[in-house]
Amino acid sequence: MHGPEFWDDQAYAQKVSSRYSRLKSRLELYRLVTSHLEDMDLLLEMGTEEGQGQDLPAEVTAELDELGSQVAEELNRFEEQRLFNGEFDGGDAIMNIHPGAGGTESQDWAEMLLRMYTRWANSRGFDVEINEVTEGDEAGIKSATVTIRGENAYGLAAAERGVHRLVRISPFDAANRRHTSFASVDVTPMVEEAAEVQIDDKDLRVETYRASGAGGQHVNKTDSAVRITHLPTKIVVQCQNERSQLQNRETAMKMLRGKLVLLQHERRQEEMAREKGEQKDIGWGSQIRSYVMAPYTLAKDHRSNLEKGNVEGVLNGDIDEFIRAYLLQRAAAEDRGKA
Repeated sequence: MHGPEFWDDQAYAQKVSSRYSRLKSRLELYRLVTSHLEDMDLLLEMGTEEGQGQDLPAEVTAELDELGSQVAEELNRFEEQRLFNGEFDGGDAIMNIHPGAGGTESQDWAEMLLRMYTRWANSRGFDVEINEVTEGDEAGIKSATVTIRGENAYGLAAAERGVHRLVRISPFDAANRRHTSFASVDVTPMVEEAAEVQIDDKDLRVETYRASGAGGQHVNKTDSAVRITHLPTKIVVQCQNERSQLQNRETAMKMLRGKLVLLQHERRQEEMAREKGEQKDIGWGSQIRSYVMAPYTLAKDHRSNLEKGNVEGVLNGDIDEFIRAYLLQRAAAEDRGKA
């Protein structure tokens, strides 16, 4: 990377830099675990000497408990590494959020999900870029597209693909009735180059419009936002956060390549499953999780059956347990399939 010609090939340099960052992050996590374990050994040794055969002093026990919790979480992160063996798992992700039927209620729920995933990604140290947000008529959002960059970003975020259900007392209902809202989350890999995907210009419908909402850099000044429709598959991508129409088009094309690559991959998986006589659930639109805020509070994942009573914490981005439980369940199912 320090070579004078390293950056001559931008695409190659970006790949190497990305891989370097991820390996460096993994090494730093390893060093952090070993450092905490050494600190625990030292504390235990000092506490044993100080206690002279008696119980450990309370302050030593408290420090050991705190360090133990940190190590447990760090080891959970390491355990995640073995769960990512998919073609795209280690790379970056593009997340799309869309409200279901229900107008303002569902649009507000979609915005809550956008906030939840942004906070979750930030808590993991991922870089988050909002590519497009279309605001709702009264509240919430009609759509959002977010790029999440970091180690295993796609492998983690893809666990959230599906329909999310919210039950609450509506803030938009004067009668204070309970409402159920739905929103869908779609996740695709960020594909910089995809030789296996051929995109013909005549298959594209490119539209430009004025940027608006949270994603707009210069609202209502220029037609810089870009929407691309891939006519054969009816896939639609859009981007409005870049400064120029050209940049927005380039970003939108990356999104489109990712969706097409994933579509091809899923079709191959379906074909393989049919050849083996298996019934595989690719699981795009199935309801994966419910968030109940009234008459009781509960967040439940319908795949792993994991439940958490602290819905507010979940909506503030505390979703790692749900993701990990689903990934472990999926890995176990794959192991059984190989046996």
